[in-house]
Amino acid sequence: MEIRASLPNLQNLNMSGNSLIGSIPPSVGDMKLLVSLDLSRNNLSGGIPEKLTMGCSSLRHLILSNNNLQGQIFYEKFSLFFLTELWLNDNHFSGSIPKVLSNCSFLDSIDFSNNNLSRRIPSWMGNISTLQEIIMPNNGLEGPIPINFFQLLYLEILDLSNNNISGSLPDCFSPIMINHVYLSKNRLEGSLTTQFYSSFSLITLDLSDNQLSGNIPDYINMLGELSYLILKNNNLEGKIPIQLCKLQRLCLIDLSQNHLFGHIPSCLNITTFFQSFNVGLSIAQATNAHFVESIPPNEPVHFTTKNMSYSYKGTVLTYMSGIDLSCNKLTGEIPYEIGQLSKIHVLNLSHNFLVGQIPSTFSNLEQIESLDLSYNNLSGKIPPQLVQLHYLSIFGVAYNNLSGETPKRVGHLQHLVKVEVTRVILCFVGHQ
Repeated sequence: MEIRASLPNLQNLNMSGNSLIGSIPPSVGDMKLLVSLDLSRNNLSGGIPEKLTMGCSSLRHLILSNNNLQGQIFYEKFSLFFLTELWLNDNHFSGSIPKVLSNCSFLDSIDFSNNNLSRRIPSWMGNISTLQEIIMPNNGLEGPIPINFFQLLYLEILDLSNNNISGSLPDCFSPIMINHVYLSKNRLEGSLTTQFYSSFSLITLDLSDNQLSGNIPDYINMLGELSYLILKNNNLEGKIPIQLCKLQRLCLIDLSQNHLFGHIPSCLNITTFFQSFNVGLSIAQATNAHFVESIPPNEPVHFTTKNMSYSYKGTVLTYMSGIDLSCNKLTGEIPYEIGQLSKIHVLNLSHNFLVGQIPSTFSNLEQIESLDLSYNNLSGKIPPQLVQLHYLSIFGVAYNNLSGETPKRVGHLQHLVKVEVTRVILCFVGHQ
């Protein structure tokens, strides 16, 4: 690819999605009026030419994602001070986040995901007041989240997942405009006290796979837009707060692999994303502007279903609903009210200390695909009404004290591929 100064007045150049190879021509820097440059989804290699970063001083949108670019992102010679979008994701950039970006006072979207960046997140990023999206997962970034991130009043998406971020979340971090927070797979510690207290627009909160401790905060009910709460694999303790019941748009809740105790709140309410907005079954039918704005971005949420961890994102995530409270210290009986969650796809209550019978109301879980009640102290019989769960494919009741007959006409569960009944005193009866 060769671009010369024959196009000096060009403002927009989009050559994405081709099979371009080689390096980015330095002659791109001769196009002084260039406003938007998109070379994404090619096979370009090498680095970003210094002539480009000096010559294209009018550039606002620089999109070089999904290539094989490498080296340091920018060097000291830099004049792209009007950048608003900088998307360099899915490359091989290394080194630290370049300090020259601290002079980009109009920057609103950064995507450095899936690179080899390292060192600390610079504190000056908190001074770029226009930032709306900071997307930098799957790198080697380390150190704490800068305390002055609380100044980012317009921040909507923060994704720092799968790095080496450590320390505690700043107590004052509660951006009022933020919609989605992804901080999973780091080394965050400390407790949740006042973080996100004023983040009333928060839709996704994923803090899984960290070392957080303390209780789930009681103010959780203040986050009325919250749809995806993923707190698995931390050191959280205490009871599941009853305030969760006030979240009317909760679609996925994963509190597994913690140290939670007490009873399961009978008032837990899980819906689907579409149902919570009272719209139809497809986005094409949606006319609610707030609904469209609330659709999760293309950042993945990991959730275990059918004994495997899957990654859900974008519109696919809007169809998922589930509860995972497994691997805790929960006691008491399973609330029969959970059987009224007719739209739920996944329910995992395994590896707790639950007692009593399997509620017969579970026959109302008409969309359930994965139901795991194993490793508890449940007793009694498996309700025969469960044969009505036609979408059930994984059914786990192993390591309980269940007895008696399995439901008749078990063959009517057309999608059932796995039944785990180890150490359950059962015998098959009925139609073969």
